[in-house]
Amino acid sequence: MVRFMDGLTNSRKTAGRRSGGGYQLSTPVIHRAVLRAVEDTLPQGIGGDYVDIGSGKGELLSLLGARYPGLRAFACDYTDQLMKKPGQKVEVVDLNRQPLPFPDGRFGLVTCVETIEHLENYWTVLREIYRVLQPGGVAVLSTPNILNLRSRLRFLSSGFYNLFGPLMPNESKVYGPRGHINPVSWFYLANALLSVGFEQPKPVVDKYQRRSFFSLPLLLGPIRWSNWIALYREAKKHRSLDQRNLSNVRAMNSIDLLLGRTLIVTARKPQ
Repeated sequence: MVRFMDGLTNSRKTAGRRSGGGYQLSTPVIHRAVLRAVEDTLPQGIGGDYVDIGSGKGELLSLLGARYPGLRAFACDYTDQLMKKPGQKVEVVDLNRQPLPFPDGRFGLVTCVETIEHLENYWTVLREIYRVLQPGGVAVLSTPNILNLRSRLRFLSSGFYNLFGPLMPNESKVYGPRGHINPVSWFYLANALLSVGFEQPKPVVDKYQRRSFFSLPLLLGPIRWSNWIALYREAKKHRSLDQRNLSNVRAMNSIDLLLGRTLIVTARKPQ
């Protein structure tokens, strides 16, 4: 059994709630943002084979299939009992213990939406995604944006990021609403993608959190000022910044990541 589904596995078109997190997620909004990210990254369109990792009921598969009729869709999940897309086969795999059940260089597009936060080791899955992509192929991933202002304030007060909270040892429901076990910020996801071989990681968000607009004018100045000091020290004292990572570090305090609800990252496998 795979433990890698998002907190909305049982009702992806409705809201996912978590005690202590106080949140709702609208997965169709995330899916539409993923579609926009694909369109922006592949403006000439795409055909051939495509796989959705953590495919659930198949909503994203249907959305991309309608936009790109030439795609041949594959699905991958911890169970095949969730799929509602007629005729869609689901490859069942435990991504914490097993590789993706596909040959090298099979796909031109791989999506992995609201999944990596449920994995014990997301680096392993990124390597697998890289392996099954064709040269020039594109990966699109999403995960809760733990860098937004609401998440930062919650971490300051409780030590937990937004959409994450206390877990029980050996938590068994990692594919349900309590299953966010691995908070991943933009920088560490981008760094992992680059480290396994991808190029051009790009962050976007699905939507802005309206309640964050109230705190933005008060916090933006102090955040930017203290961040400038911190980056100066990193560059001069620790020598941990250069052109290989500077743009990814600077993006951490961009307006999108300060206000955005869900982080969506695109990356390309080199030709």
